[in-house]
Amino acid sequence: MEMSMHSLRIGLVFIALIAVLGTNTAFADSPSVTAVLNSSETVVGETVQLQIRLKGARGADAPERIAVDGLEIRRTGTSQHFEMNNFNVTSSVIYDYTILPVKSGTFTIPSQTIRVGNNSLRTPALTLQVAASPNGQTAQRRSGASSTAEANQLVFAELIVPKKSAFVGEMVPAQIRMGFDPRAHPQLIEPPEITGQGFTAQKLQQAGENLETINGRAYEVVTYKTAIAAARAGKFELGPVKAKVQVLTPRRPTSPRSRSPFDLFNLDDPFSDPFFSNPFGQLGERREVEINSEPVAFEVKPLPQNAPASFSGAIGNFTMTTEAKPKSVQVGDPITVTSTISGRGNFDRVNASAIEDEHGWHKYPPSSKFKQDDEVGISGAKTFEMVLSPNEKKQSIPPLAFSYFDPVKEQYVTLRSDPIAITVQGGGAAAPNAATAQAGSAPTPATAARPGSAVPATAKPQDILYQLTERPQVAQSFVPLYARPHFWIAQLIPLLALIGFAGWKVRQRGINNREARRIAALQHEAAELMRKLHRGDASPREYYAEASRVVRVKAALARNIDPNTVDVETAADTFRLDGDSRERLRRLFEQSDELQYSGAHNGSGKISPENRRDVLELIEDLHV
Repeated sequence: MEMSMHSLRIGLVFIALIAVLGTNTAFADSPSVTAVLNSSETVVGETVQLQIRLKGARGADAPERIAVDGLEIRRTGTSQHFEMNNFNVTSSVIYDYTILPVKSGTFTIPSQTIRVGNNSLRTPALTLQVAASPNGQTAQRRSGASSTAEANQLVFAELIVPKKSAFVGEMVPAQIRMGFDPRAHPQLIEPPEITGQGFTAQKLQQAGENLETINGRAYEVVTYKTAIAAARAGKFELGPVKAKVQVLTPRRPTSPRSRSPFDLFNLDDPFSDPFFSNPFGQLGERREVEINSEPVAFEVKPLPQNAPASFSGAIGNFTMTTEAKPKSVQVGDPITVTSTISGRGNFDRVNASAIEDEHGWHKYPPSSKFKQDDEVGISGAKTFEMVLSPNEKKQSIPPLAFSYFDPVKEQYVTLRSDPIAITVQGGGAAAPNAATAQAGSAPTPATAARPGSAVPATAKPQDILYQLTERPQVAQSFVPLYARPHFWIAQLIPLLALIGFAGWKVRQRGINNREARRIAALQHEAAELMRKLHRGDASPREYYAEASRVVRVKAALARNIDPNTVDVETAADTFRLDGDSRERLRRLFEQSDELQYSGAHNGSGKISPENRRDVLELIEDLHV
C-alpha cells in the first residue's frame, strides 16, 4: 500500500513538470498576428468590427487609431485568451476596433505594425465596401425636426407644491425635480428658477441626488427645495420652472440606425443611435436645451380683519418661552429679557414680543438671531434679547405678547408669557426723619413758691454755697460731649442726607449717560445706513428696508422716541412734509413692506438709478 502511494506521488509530480515545460514551450513559440473584419460590406453610418489577434505573446504595442480617409477607426477594448490542449497552453491577445463609415466607397485598411518586444509584426491589409444609405435624404429632413424632441427626452423639470391654496404671506414649501439622462453627460448652464409674478421665493437649496427609473428610462434626479409666499390675494399660476442645460446628442447618420441595447422596449430612445454604442464621443454635438416645467395653479386668500395689536405678519405655528436675568437689581439697572419663538412659518416676519404694560419701564431696541432647522429656513427658532430698565420699584416683569396667524385654524393666536418675578430696590433717596429725643422736661424748681402760698421765699445769700439736701431729677454727667451717643446720632443726620444726595446725583448722571449713549447709537446708525444707501450695492429688499429705517431713526432723534414706534404719519408730521413729499414717503414705506412681507426677494433684481436718486433726495431733505 505504501509503495503504491509513493508511486502515485511520483506520477503527479512528473505530470506537473511536463505541464510546466509544455507551457513554457508554447509561450516560447514565435508570435503571429492576424486581422479580420466581421463584415466586408456595410452602408454609411453602420459600424463594423475589426479584430487584430496576436498569438504567442502576452502583449504588444497596438495603435489606438487607424487613419483611413472616409472611415473613423478607434480601438474599443483589449482582451486576453488562454487555450490548453494536451498540456499545451496557447495565449492570444485580441485588440477590438470599431469602424464608422462617414462616406461611401471602397476603402483599404492598410497593414498595421504590431511591436512585440524587439520584433515587429504586420497585419494583412483589408478591404471594406461602403454603400450609400438608401433613405439618406429622408433621414436628413427628419433630423432637424426630431433633434429638439429627442434632446427634450434627455432632461425634464417638475415643480411640486403640496398645497394648492394659502394665505397672503404664508410660507409654502416647494420642491423642484430636475431629471437628466446620464448618457447625455448634461452640464447645467443656468440653475432652475421659478418664474411668475405676485409671489417671492426663498433661495434654492439642493436637497439630494438619486437615480430613478421613469417610464423604463434611467434618470439622475436632482432635487431642490425652496419656499414661496404670495404678496397679494387672488388666483394665479406658479412657474413654470425654467433652466438651461447642455446635453450631448448624436449627429444624425444617413442610414437607418440600429437599436441600442438601452432601447429594450422600442421607445424610440435617442440613444438607439450607434453613436452611443461606440466610442466616437466627439462625433456628437453639445446642444443647449431649455427646460420648462408645467405651471401649478395656486389660490391665495387674504388675511382676516381685526388683527391683534402685537401682530407683525407672522404666519404659521409657533411657541414662545421667556426668561430674564438678573432678577435682583436697583432702579435704573438693565435687565435682559430673552424670548425664544420656535415653530414653522415665515420667520422673516416674526418680531420681538411686546410688553403689555410699559409703565415704569424704559425699553431698548431688541437684537435677534435665527437658527433654522431645515434647508429653506421655514422651521427653526428665533431668539430676541431686549434690555429693560425699571424706573421705579417693581416686583415682576409684565407679560410679553406675541401674535401670529394660524393658517390651519384660520384665526389669529396670541401667546402671552407669565409675569417674571424680580426684585427692584432703591429709588429716590428720602432723607431719614431727624428727631432728637429730649432726655426729659425741665422740672419746676422745688424751691419755687406755689401760688397762694403764705410762706414767702427765703432769699439765700449768693456768696455762700449751701450743701444740697435734695437730689435733682436729672443727673448731670461729666462724660465728654463727643463720647455721648446723642452726639453721634445727631452727626448721622447730615451724613445720611449727604449720601442720599450723592446717590441721587449718580443716578441722574447714569440716566443722562444712557440717554446720551442711546442718542449717539441712533446717530451712528443713521450715518451708517446713509453710507449704505449711497453705495447702492444692496438688493431691493435690503435697500428699501434700510431707507425706511433711516426715516424712523431720524424721526426718533427729532422727537426723542423709540424708532420702532415711528410710522408714516408720525414721520410726516415730525418733518412737516407737504402733500407731495408725504405721498413719496408713503410709497417708500409701502415698497419696503411689500419687499419685506414674505422674506427674500425672488431673483436678483436691481434698483434703477432714478429710484435710488429719488429715495436719497427724499431722505436728505428730512429736517425738523
